[in-house]
Amino acid sequence: MRLDLQPWGETMTELVVAARAAEAAGAGVVWAPELHRSAFTTAAALATGTSKVAGGEARVGVGTGIALAFARSAMLTAIAAADLDELAEGRFRLGLGTGVARLNQDWHGVPFERPLPRLRDTVEIVRKVLAGGDPITHEGVRSIRVRGWRRPYPPVREHIPIYLAGVGPAMVALAAEAADGWIAHELCPPADLRDRVLPILRTARRDGFDVVAAACCSVDDDPREARRRAANVVGFYASVRSYAETFTAAGFGPVCAAAGTALRDGRPADDLGDLVPDEMVDAYTIAGTPDQCRSGIARYEGLAGALKLSAPSYGLPAEVTRHAQDRLLDLVGSLA
Repeated sequence: MRLDLQPWGETMTELVVAARAAEAAGAGVVWAPELHRSAFTTAAALATGTSKVAGGEARVGVGTGIALAFARSAMLTAIAAADLDELAEGRFRLGLGTGVARLNQDWHGVPFERPLPRLRDTVEIVRKVLAGGDPITHEGVRSIRVRGWRRPYPPVREHIPIYLAGVGPAMVALAAEAADGWIAHELCPPADLRDRVLPILRTARRDGFDVVAAACCSVDDDPREARRRAANVVGFYASVRSYAETFTAAGFGPVCAAAGTALRDGRPADDLGDLVPDEMVDAYTIAGTPDQCRSGIARYEGLAGALKLSAPSYGLPAEVTRHAQDRLLDLVGSLA
């Protein structure tokens, strides 16, 4: 199983340094998320800041994990993907996700109606733009009609892998149908991957389809400290209504209710970890001593082609996140 990393940095320079450390530790892909930074700008920094070839073979891959699919036009997304693959010399992977309704409508001013067909159309349009040709047309919930345009630069590769993030069964099925890989949510327990996700992906999996599980991984010699750092990650998502059904089904409905109340009362969304019991942290993250974390990672063996690991950062001072990432890099190096 490939070990990937979602690097963190208080500055872009520090983030690139972390990506280089991940590459040196043996990580397979470094992924750029989209929340406080642009996924595409971050991916560009990672592409130019990591080694392109070593001994004639490509080294660490670079991906968006994930870029928001609807906040940009599908054509701009395709053009950015082509540019990034050029910067990365053929190492780029385009990861896309819908985000939730509030993120699209309130933050970015874009519609969220019918997200499933909109995402399917986005993938189709991106592929058509990358394939070139004139005209470029697609009719659907998202449409495109382009005449007289042709990208005048030779592509690095004929095909850029597209990954889709999905939590619900319909979105997971779309990844199996239309993409080259699937990226898990940050909270993706092995049992959920095995029992709920993989049966859907296997219905339409092709050779080479890449299943990328994900986990917040908090490493410390003191397991209580490791859990404390990871708890804010779980608390953040417990406060988001979109995930309430999943948590409630697992028996953590009261935590979601408490987190929602705290949020409405003015508590920051990234500082709700005190509401999260240890058993919930253990259920949704990999947190503990190095040996405990190795065991947690091993639970994904045979279930995923890769595991995307990220250090805890929600609501933590920069120096704490920095230390947590250093411990995670040491762990990846010992395994990869």
